[in-house]
Amino acid sequence: MNTLDLLLNTEVQSLPEKEYKLKRLSTICGSDVIFKLRALTYSHANNLAQNHMEELNVHTVLAGTIEPNLKDNNLLEKYSAVTPAELVKKMLLPGEIEDLSRAIEKLSGYRQITVEEIKKK
Repeated sequence: MNTLDLLLNTEVQSLPEKEYKLKRLSTICGSDVIFKLRALTYSHANNLAQNHMEELNVHTVLAGTIEPNLKDNNLLEKYSAVTPAELVKKMLLPGEIEDLSRAIEKLSGYRQITVEEIKKK
């Protein structure tokens, strides 16, 4: 079977998702604090890079977090945050923001080797 046939006979996959436990917040809350993350599409990742360069990690976390809902009004109020971006910066430490952003990037195919050269014999 050639590559075209393989691609045509495969179900279209949804974006990869994974769950990550935030250690510090889990300790503070006394229970596991789990963030469910999803990969970004190329268009979304490119748009973030063009429009939010100064706070790219914060906006990557916002775009790639499925749960918890970082736009929830109760959560915004709890942290006295006006915007979801402000919430992320108040709720998470800088290293946690970077780690979550990197996890989303990895789910999106960045920061890993995704192709392999085929050597001709």
